Amino acid sequence: MLNSLTSDVQTRLRATLPPDRFASAEARHLEEPRGRYAGQAGLVATPRSTDEVATLIRAAGAEQIAVIPYGGGTGLVGGQVAPDGPVPLIVSLEKMSAIRAIYPQENVMIAEAGVILADVQAAAEEADRLFPLSLASEGSARIGGLLATNAGGTGVLRYGNMRDLVLGIEAVLPSGEIYNGISRLRKDNTGYDLRHLLIGAEGTLGIITAASLKLYARPAANGTALFQVASPAAALSLLAMARDQVGESISAFELIHRQGFDFLAETMPEVRNPWSETPEWCVLIELGLPHGLDPATAFETLYTSGVEAGLVEDGLIAQNAAQSAQFWAIRENIPEANRRIGSISSHDISVPLGALAEFIPEGGKRIAAIGAFRINCFGHMGDGNLHYNVFPMPGKTRADHMTERTEIKRVVHDLAHELGGSVSAEHGIGRLKVDDLERYGNPAKLATMRTIKTALDPMGIMNPGAVLRA
Repeated sequence: MLNSLTSDVQTRLRATLPPDRFASAEARHLEEPRGRYAGQAGLVATPRSTDEVATLIRAAGAEQIAVIPYGGGTGLVGGQVAPDGPVPLIVSLEKMSAIRAIYPQENVMIAEAGVILADVQAAAEEADRLFPLSLASEGSARIGGLLATNAGGTGVLRYGNMRDLVLGIEAVLPSGEIYNGISRLRKDNTGYDLRHLLIGAEGTLGIITAASLKLYARPAANGTALFQVASPAAALSLLAMARDQVGESISAFELIHRQGFDFLAETMPEVRNPWSETPEWCVLIELGLPHGLDPATAFETLYTSGVEAGLVEDGLIAQNAAQSAQFWAIRENIPEANRRIGSISSHDISVPLGALAEFIPEGGKRIAAIGAFRINCFGHMGDGNLHYNVFPMPGKTRADHMTERTEIKRVVHDLAHELGGSVSAEHGIGRLKVDDLERYGNPAKLATMRTIKTALDPMGIMNPGAVLRA
């Protein structure tokens, strides 16, 4: 049984590190972006080093106090807050924000867990390299949280998820021991890969404190285009055509539905719609090409081929960086427009690419059988990940449909599961999807996960209630 963070326990914890390493919890430590969970006010520790993190974890273990790791607070499944149970110690990595080293010739950067993603991107650019992870919260999301959740984003099609961008990690285990797995090696076949065990574990098996990140050569030329497509099936065929023409130079292939433009017009009219008539479906494509290849020419060839094949109905090719930014502003602001409208139920699902064209219309039919709703379906079509979100009709709010939320979620997740997909493509499990993991997860996998959790964290102090039921 875990103990609560009483004033006596706080006094003993404060004695383990200098006084400026502790503070009362602020509102940001107790909130999550979707407002579904509120944390418990308690003590926040802000260690400056891995040794200090280890000291805190050992002290928490001795007191049998729950530990909630905290990064940028941008997670969407409630993994960063503890709404119930004994009051925990919150360990924020925000002060561990050093980029320890960059090795441009090796395409490696070593960064601490508290470094903000945008700062990693900027440091890579300064070294004439690219760190390709890109997502809407990159101005506040921190490397430790991105590793803990195995974050995705728009570049997964070409570069992979966060776990694909890491060579090694440093972490503090539930025992307080330090796992020094920082490595610059591309090949190291020496037993179990603990890096991949801790990445995606959402702080339930330890706290990641630093990582060696993969860098890449910056593309010599980038290009952006919006193509109007006849349907999601046409978009898939266009993706295959684009791969045939430019290979792995497609950095992003994002599907956008008319509803996304409508929500932007309703809530964020400053975001410019470049279409004179908004299409039902379009795709945002980003190319990153080597020297000697021109993105505009590649897009013109793809457009012509797409029109001839009946896949593309219209197209806009960015003529400069400003236009490219305008196109990307549409995709990047859709989540904020969704938030302002207020979804009844939001879903981060993935299905095999070949099943996307079946999932989208079938999902609409099943939702319509429940009632009248608006659906904003958008996302990373190139890797099979859709954000399939259900909203009230105009004049209604999500509060009017709370009794239907569970049924809507079940319908969407059942369909994804039927098609061989996942109910959590890139956001993780957190606390929001513990029930879903139990419903759809493979029993052998779940049993193994519980065995690992018990072995590494026998007292259950690390982020209890996240991923696995406490």
